[in-house]
This record gives sequence, C-alpha cells and structure tokens, in this order.
Amino acid sequence: MAERQDKFLSTTTMERGISLSKADIVENIFLCFESVNGSCKRSIFPPTIRVLLYLLLGSMSVLTVCGNLLVIIPIIHFKQLHTPTNYLILSLAVSDLLLGVLVMPPRMVYSVESCWYFGDLFCKIQTSTDVMLSNTSILNLCFISIDRYYAVCRPLLYRTKITVHFVLIMMLVIWTGSAIVVFGIVFLGINIWGMEDFYYNNVACEGECILFQNKVSSIVASVISFYIPGVGLLSIYLKIFLIAQRQARSIRGTTNQNSVGKSQRKATKTLAIIMGVFLSFWTPFFVVNCIDPFISYSTPPVLLETLIWIAYFNSAINPMVYAFFYSWFRRAFIIIISGQIFQPDSSEIQLFSE
Repeated sequence: MAERQDKFLSTTTMERGISLSKADIVENIFLCFESVNGSCKRSIFPPTIRVLLYLLLGSMSVLTVCGNLLVIIPIIHFKQLHTPTNYLILSLAVSDLLLGVLVMPPRMVYSVESCWYFGDLFCKIQTSTDVMLSNTSILNLCFISIDRYYAVCRPLLYRTKITVHFVLIMMLVIWTGSAIVVFGIVFLGINIWGMEDFYYNNVACEGECILFQNKVSSIVASVISFYIPGVGLLSIYLKIFLIAQRQARSIRGTTNQNSVGKSQRKATKTLAIIMGVFLSFWTPFFVVNCIDPFISYSTPPVLLETLIWIAYFNSAINPMVYAFFYSWFRRAFIIIISGQIFQPDSSEIQLFSE
C-alpha cells in the first residue's frame, strides 16, 4: 500500500490535515487541494511531459470518437446495412464512442494532473460509466462472435435464430444489465465491503478517484468481465475456424475452391486480429487488477494508469477491426467525406452487391 498510502497526508496518526513537515517542504511535496484537510499528494510531471501526455491522450480520445462515428453513421443512414450483424456492430461502436466522449477526457486530466478536481459525485458517475462502457464493449464482442458462429457454422439456422428482434433483446440485456450491476456496485460501496475502515483510513483522500476493490470483488469482477468472455471468444472463434477448414476441404476441387480459399484466408486473418487486439489490450490490466489486492495494493499508480489507457485504446482499434475490413465501410466512408450522404435518397445507395 506504499504508493497509495503515500498520497494520504496526516499531521498525526489520528488526525488528517494539510500541514507539511520540514522534510516534506524540502522535498517540494505538492497537494491537490492546499487548503483542504486530508488532501492527496500531487505528482507533477515536467511541463514538456505534461504537454506530450495531453496531446497523446487527447489524440486517442479524438481517434476513438471519430473512428466510431464513421461506423455509426453508415449503419444508421444506409438501409442496406440494417441487418442483425450490423446492429451488433452499431452497439459496439456506440459503447466505444461514449467511452471516448464521456470517460477519456476527464480521465486524461486525472492521469496527467494526478488529482481529481470534479467532485466525489462525478467521480462515482465517471467510474461507473467507465466500467459499464468497458464491460458493454467486451460483451458486444461476445455477441458478435455468437452471430458469426451461426452465420458460418449453422447457416441454415442463422436467419431463424439471429433475428432483429433477438439482437435488440441482446442489446437491451447488455446495456441495462451492465448499468444496473456496475452503478449498483459503485454507489452502494459493494466493492469495499469488509474493508471500509482500511479504505477510509489509508486510501481515501481529497483528489483521489479510483475504484478500490477488495479481494473478492476484484476476482469476481475480473472473471465475469474478462476471463469468461475471453475464454468464450477464443472457444467460439476456434470452432468457427475449424469448421471453416472442414468446409473448405469438403469442397476442394470444385469451382468454388478459389472463392472459398480466399474467404478462409480472410476469416483467418480477421480472427487473428480480433483475438490479438482483444487479448493484447485487456489482459495486462485484468491480470494486475486480480493481483493488486493480494500484494497489499502496491502496484504503482503510474503503471495502473498506463494499463487503463492501453485498455481504452482497444475502443479506438475496434472500428478498424470490425469495420475497416468490410468493403461497405470503405464505400460508405467515401460517400460521407464526398458529401454524397446529404443528397436525396442517399440512404438507398447500394454499398455492396447482395
């Protein structure tokens, strides 16, 4: 707890305050709120580093917003894209867009300034929204994998199982379920049950905004939010790949060989990218999230912030993985930037041959 306890100031072991010892003054220790009792200590980056961090994290937020808007607009506007699969992609893009709009900007300020200046209530709202949208993004990936499983492995059942009605129900479950669970945990303080005294005496201070978790909540949250979906994604896509291999071998030598081979190679490439991005960006954070409570919360704050932003970057990559590989997206992008989207009946434009 050395790093987090170091942010907590007190004049004695029984009383919190803002008074600094002579040693503290010599070390040039700064506070988030100079006139507030129990203020957190503030780590100040050199001016050049601060500017670079704001540019980097701000660019990531803009990339996330713009990339996902370029997915959302075509799916909403063009009638040809109103399909169950694309509605799931739309849900994924909306969750990633909201992460870029609502979560990344205030988190950027907190990461660079090492202090939270927006109040306790907004801290809880921002933290809840952060976790909810991240979970929603992951769950959207899972439902997209289910959609792909039926499309490739059960094509005769696809149109009867994966309907617009079914997809809307899945989207409702994803959003409402995530919101109820996450906001309930944060606002009811379930994440610190059994550790209230430790949290308020050793961790909490003015200018801090973290989702502190006890051992049980950390393990349960990580398993439900990441490990189970991750294993599910790997299993489903592995099965899709194996079935696609069998299908390709069964029709080898027919006139469809070239098109099937091309489709198989594209599916293999896409699956590799999906799995690589998902696991690469999320695994480091969730591994540390599980370990941290068992090592007395000694993970350096800078490392935690870095892992959080790496996970956020997955939301900027998702549009490239799930949309940039579609031919309809490339044509829709050209129509949007050329202004053709504002022409009458542009929503009827055929982006690809049926």
